[in-house]
Amino acid sequence: MEADSQFLESVKKQFLYYKTLGEKAIDQLEDEQLFIAANEDTNSIAQIVKHLSGNMLSRWTDFLTSDGEKEWRNRDDEFVDTYQSKEELLDSWNKGWDCLFQAINPLKTEQLSDIIYIRNEGHSVVEAINRQLAHYPYHIGQLVFYAKMLKKTEWESLSIPKNKSVDYNSEKFSKEKSIRNFTEHELDKLK
Repeated sequence: MEADSQFLESVKKQFLYYKTLGEKAIDQLEDEQLFIAANEDTNSIAQIVKHLSGNMLSRWTDFLTSDGEKEWRNRDDEFVDTYQSKEELLDSWNKGWDCLFQAINPLKTEQLSDIIYIRNEGHSVVEAINRQLAHYPYHIGQLVFYAKMLKKTEWESLSIPKNKSVDYNSEKFSKEKSIRNFTEHELDKLK
C-alpha cells in the first residue's frame, strides 16, 4: 500500500476512534450532566458537542469546492446551550461526523495535494485534514476529562485503567509483532 493510501486509511481510523471515544464518554452520563458548566468561562459537554458539529458541518460540506468557513455558520452560537435532550445532542453529533466521513471516504490519493481554503487561507487537503485531526481530539479530550470528573468513581475507563499499565503491556508484548493501526485494538476495547 502506498504512503498516500496508508495516510487516508489511517485518518479514517483515527477519526472513527475519536468519534467512538466521545460517544463512550457521553454514554456514561445522565442527560442533565451534559449541560453542566464548571463556571461561566467553561463550556458544558453539550456546548463542546455543538461546536464540534458546527465546525464539522462547516469544514466538510463541499470540502473540495468551497471555503471551509461557511457563511451560514454561526460559531458564537455554538457556545450557547440550546439542546433540549441527549437525543438532540447525539443527533447533532452524528450529523457532523456523517458530514466528515461523507467528505473523506471518497477522497483519492491524487487529491491530497489539492488546495482548499479555510477563511481564505489555502491548505493542501493533507494540511486541512491534519488541522481537523488535531482540533477534534483536543475537544474530545476536554469532553472525556469533563465526563470523567462528573462521574467521579463510577467512571468506566476508556483507555488503560489506572494502575493497569503493566498488565496492558504484558498482554501486548505476549503477541507476535504485527503492523496495524493502534485504533483497531482500541476500537475493539471500546465495543
